[in-house]
Amino acid sequence: MKEQNYLDHLVGVFGQPVAENPGVVIQDAAFQAMGLERWHFLTLDVDKDQLENAINGLKAFKMRGINCTIPHKIEVMKYLDEISESAKLIGAVNMIVNDNGRLFGENTDGKGFMMSLASNGVDVKGKRVMVFGAGGASRAICVELALAGAGHLTIVNRPEDRALGDSLLEILRKNTKVEADYCDWVGKFPIPADTDIVVNATSVGLYPNVDAIPNFDLDTITKDMFVQDVIPNPTETALIREMRRRGIPCASGAGMLINQAALNIEMWTGMKPDKDVMYRALEEALA
Repeated sequence: MKEQNYLDHLVGVFGQPVAENPGVVIQDAAFQAMGLERWHFLTLDVDKDQLENAINGLKAFKMRGINCTIPHKIEVMKYLDEISESAKLIGAVNMIVNDNGRLFGENTDGKGFMMSLASNGVDVKGKRVMVFGAGGASRAICVELALAGAGHLTIVNRPEDRALGDSLLEILRKNTKVEADYCDWVGKFPIPADTDIVVNATSVGLYPNVDAIPNFDLDTITKDMFVQDVIPNPTETALIREMRRRGIPCASGAGMLINQAALNIEMWTGMKPDKDVMYRALEEALA
């Protein structure tokens, strides 16, 4: 007799705003290619004051896990039973694994970023890195860069958000060996000539503002540098298009997104997804 088992396995993302988050596109494509037809990724709009109820719902529905995006990455930590060491350093969690009601938090943003650099042949050891932005993405990226042996990090952020930069500096100096400093982002920012890697960890260029470019002095970016964007939507931002036009080595945030999503799927299912399938699905969805 044919086995009849129609139980759904649910994962997803909690966030607000979250409607433009393309996670469902790449995750569902991966599940289908892996033969996991009963696995589904849900895009869930969760108000800031409803996070605890959402976590209780996750447990009640026996969801296998969830991604957390703005504004929940920090607040969600208080509801978790265990948090990875790197996520503790970062001070934010972007994914949760539900192991029979016990919730484990991890941050795969920075790991996905590092995998994107590696796939482009970029070794960060001893390198000088300029990171623009000091929010959640920047925190994850800077911690992973430091742990991987980057030589020097400069965090560049708006003067009105100086507290974010100071907080990140304190984390890096207290918990890692990296040399790090901070610069206020005022006007068109020139990239120092000895820079090896430039990272846009801001939201500038994110859909629907697809023509926006961070206020860098683009003429100070040379072909000896590597430019990494973190924005996955669109798959190629105006910044990356301009870098390609100038012949400067670069990568979009799509690779970072695919890599962190693949890590999430592996932690939820125990299986490695096909990243090429995920990337094709993302390109088709955002075309």
